[in-house]
Amino acid sequence: MAIERITIVTPSFNQACFIKDTLESVKNQGYDQVEHLVLDNCSTDGSLEIIRSYPSVHLIAEPDKGQSDALNKGFKKADGDIIGWLNADDRYLPGCFTRVVDFFNKHPDCDIVYGDYRLIDGAGKLISNRQELPFDLFMLKYLHVLYIPSTTVFFRRIFEEGNFLDEDYHYAMDYEYFLRLALKGYRFGYIPAYLADFRTHQDSKSQRQTVIQINEMEKALALHDPLLSGLNGNTRMAVRRVLMGLACFKRYILKAIKGAYLERGYYAK
Repeated sequence: MAIERITIVTPSFNQACFIKDTLESVKNQGYDQVEHLVLDNCSTDGSLEIIRSYPSVHLIAEPDKGQSDALNKGFKKADGDIIGWLNADDRYLPGCFTRVVDFFNKHPDCDIVYGDYRLIDGAGKLISNRQELPFDLFMLKYLHVLYIPSTTVFFRRIFEEGNFLDEDYHYAMDYEYFLRLALKGYRFGYIPAYLADFRTHQDSKSQRQTVIQINEMEKALALHDPLLSGLNGNTRMAVRRVLMGLACFKRYILKAIKGAYLERGYYAK
């Protein structure tokens, strides 16, 4: 069956500085069959007034237990054929929805897709272009960073099969989720095009709690990876370092072959 309707789920809490940009990026796609759900944790900074000024947005303003809980609520309410996850400080680029729908329709065996993104600052100024790579389970597991940018991710209705975010994770919920889905056999596809802007600023979660995010990634890997889960203490740490080094080397070589490092404005990570 052809993909038609898209649902975008946006968790929000006190993002008045950025939420208008986010809402406009969905509205300006010019895509008719779209549902935008915003799950707001009772913001007090004027966010609610901004969101309510968009009649097409379905606002759910109620307390939640964190970002993962808000997203799960949105996933359960979504009625789209495919669902996108867009945080309240990020934004989609023009043509994103059309590219995603076309890809899903041409690849009926694909469950999740992602693409390239641009890194921007708090004012929306471009910092760098970030080209990614086709899905690779080894790199997903062992890289020191999550190379699948959640702001570009779209899912089929896999939630109907009981696949929701683990609400015990608050900073690496996307890593744990993608790893769990991959190990269950869900198929990832890659669109070699810029789909969204990821905003980095001093108040973003990834900036404020980097150490906690890394610890949560390591916790998820130790839990889900059969190799590392069977090791203890110093042995596991040593093996983990070797695997991380190999994953970083593989990523660097593949990006170099692709020519990603030659693109103006790009910096390696």
